[in-house]
Amino acid sequence: MSKIGTCSGIFFAILCSIQLANAQVKEESELFQDLKNADNILFEKGFNECDMEKTDQLIHQDFEFYHDEGGVQNREEFFKAITDNICSSKDRKPIRKLVEGTLKVFRLKNNGKTYGAIQKGKHLFYIKEPNKELYLTSIASFTHLFVLQNDQWKLKRVLSYDHHEPPKFTLPYELDKQTSANSPEPLFDKDDKINQLLKKHNIASTAIGFIDRGKLTQIRVFGHQKAGDPISIDSIYKVASLTKPITAMVALKLINQGKLDLDEPVYKYYIDPDISKAPELRKLTIRHILSHQSGFKNWRYLTKSNKLAFEFEPGTRTQYSGEGFEYLRKILEIKFNKSLEVLADELIFKPLDMRDTHYYWSADVDEKRYSVEHNADGKVLAFKKHTKANAAANLLTTIADYGKFMVHILDGAGLSKALYAEMITPQSQMVNKDVDFGLGWEIFNNLGKGEFALQHSGKDPGVNTLAIIFPNSKKGLIIFTNSETGIIIWRKILKEYFGELGMALAYKKIKEN
Repeated sequence: MSKIGTCSGIFFAILCSIQLANAQVKEESELFQDLKNADNILFEKGFNECDMEKTDQLIHQDFEFYHDEGGVQNREEFFKAITDNICSSKDRKPIRKLVEGTLKVFRLKNNGKTYGAIQKGKHLFYIKEPNKELYLTSIASFTHLFVLQNDQWKLKRVLSYDHHEPPKFTLPYELDKQTSANSPEPLFDKDDKINQLLKKHNIASTAIGFIDRGKLTQIRVFGHQKAGDPISIDSIYKVASLTKPITAMVALKLINQGKLDLDEPVYKYYIDPDISKAPELRKLTIRHILSHQSGFKNWRYLTKSNKLAFEFEPGTRTQYSGEGFEYLRKILEIKFNKSLEVLADELIFKPLDMRDTHYYWSADVDEKRYSVEHNADGKVLAFKKHTKANAAANLLTTIADYGKFMVHILDGAGLSKALYAEMITPQSQMVNKDVDFGLGWEIFNNLGKGEFALQHSGKDPGVNTLAIIFPNSKKGLIIFTNSETGIIIWRKILKEYFGELGMALAYKKIKEN
């Protein structure tokens, strides 16, 4: 008998004739949960973890698997395929995950008694490679026929179909649980629009992370790290001043733990020799530094003397200062006898599983994944491998890692309500009545519909980056580019994703830090 012939005509008749609206069972029902657990055994345990013993207990002796591209397999062939093709490779391990929200279950009865069920849904297939984020390779639908045998559910027939390449966005493995059938559509109507924009303005690449309902739901990448080297979801970018929110959060977490005080004068921990006799020294606090009211210029080399100096009394004016954040780094490292990298690793990077985020170049940074800086003509710039931490600039990270950080901020950042409120409360006006500094963030007010935004940008030669979240609507956007002209793409993306809210923000003055 042919394998195709063994697939019962009754099975397909059931699929065609079933009254879906009436037969679909509720998610909270025992039947739905039983089959969801069965799906977990088949794919999470069998496919992903290669636990063949548990899978064997689930599969019916008369099992058949129908694949729209791989043909038909019986029980023995199915197990052999998983063992030989799925579980044998350590370098490229396929991983399958259920798309949350797509699972449906339909009861099968005979004379009022349940004898089986049909399960339908969608799944995502990833590839896992050593030391890399998982990346999405395909999307497919499935239909399962389960039957009751001695009061146990057994999987008898599987249809796996509609395999196709995903849109050009994906999620790292640990984030894919947030994917749903209702995730927003990919950016722009057609991908060629963004590619044309990159080409027109000599933008080498852009990586985009979209946060919706407090979850990182999309990551999209376009362009190249450098000529002939396409960008990927795990490409590493230098993000310039997006370093500052990370450093600010290190300090805030230590304050939250009672190990620092926001308003304590910091001269007792560190005094820069350049300002040792300055009358303003004893007034400088961490609040002043995080809200850019330290009194320092952006960098000391911008002064005539090339020395650090107070240009005004701390707390009386606002002046953007990377030098202030470097002062904070020295305070933290001296007080806690740990490098800023170690402190950030303990408080942020490891807890959030930000495996590709570092303050400086080391053996842990994969240069093959680095998005090299480009000038306004699209030419590669020589880049420096900084080997010491700078609290204000030079952070190396991926779009997925920084997305995790932004989601953490939306979730309250592990801070007390009082300290979180301080962080998002305007401390000093920066640009105009609608733009202020909080603690580590620019705050955009009066965006309409009761919304405000926490935002920071970054600009260095060959680098333009932006990170923004809307705390009330739980949305956000991260944009990395490795080009001088990368800022040109911001407004288009903001309007595309956030409509009127994005337009309100796009045409406010965003400071290029």
